[in-house]
Amino acid sequence: MHSIIVVPPNCTGPDDQVRLAPGDVLAFGRTPGERGAAEHRAGERSRHLTIRHDGVSRAAGQIAAHGAFWILSNLSRSQTYVVENPEGAGEHIKVGPGRLDAPVPFEFSRVVMPAAGELLDFQVWAPRHDYLSGAECGPEGTATAPAFALDRTKRYFAVLAALCEPRLRGEPHAPPPTVEQVVERLAPGWPAASRAAVQWNIDYLAVKLRLKPAPEQCDSGPRLNGKKESLVSLALRFDLVCEDDLVVLTAQPRHSEAMR
Repeated sequence: MHSIIVVPPNCTGPDDQVRLAPGDVLAFGRTPGERGAAEHRAGERSRHLTIRHDGVSRAAGQIAAHGAFWILSNLSRSQTYVVENPEGAGEHIKVGPGRLDAPVPFEFSRVVMPAAGELLDFQVWAPRHDYLSGAECGPEGTATAPAFALDRTKRYFAVLAALCEPRLRGEPHAPPPTVEQVVERLAPGWPAASRAAVQWNIDYLAVKLRLKPAPEQCDSGPRLNGKKESLVSLALRFDLVCEDDLVVLTAQPRHSEAMR
């Protein structure tokens, strides 16, 4: 059974996709059938994806399918490939020239290759995910305290979602919105939103997510520069806010509190 799906450039439908089972290898490059520097291991089944562009190496690379992930070998002598996570708000890995067997952890990936002044790309999907069952999660006992205790019904979470929205919407390098933009974005579900209220929530989040000490723990100290950027980076790195959470930006208010 296949575990990896490769979506070639200019794919028109499922029939154009390449499905790989664990142990399969897909070589890609300008010339069909070129093996290049990386020899296949015993038992691997090899296939080929031809990318017709003068800027692509004859033997550009290889993808090897494993159970729930895949590895990428860059057979180019000069070009670095970038594997992007389209759902990861800018998350990516770089695979340098000649690097073999670089593991790729993303469920959805975009492999980007420089090619004579252009950026070519194709997609790789790894839809198989294995998880522990409830019976395998360890012995019974006191529950582990959550690393970040966030209540998705509170105002502060809506503020955090608004800060993360541009990157979750596909702009991985977008700066966090200004306080005024957050106020405007939250107005449909929070008519009483104000600059002071949003700024209070940002300060509260910085303490709640332990980016700075609580006021009672530190009477004075250095100002936290880049507070919004730090909040967004932390939230997206640990999936504290996901695209599905953006519904809170237009939800009708459930609470009467003005701040959180």
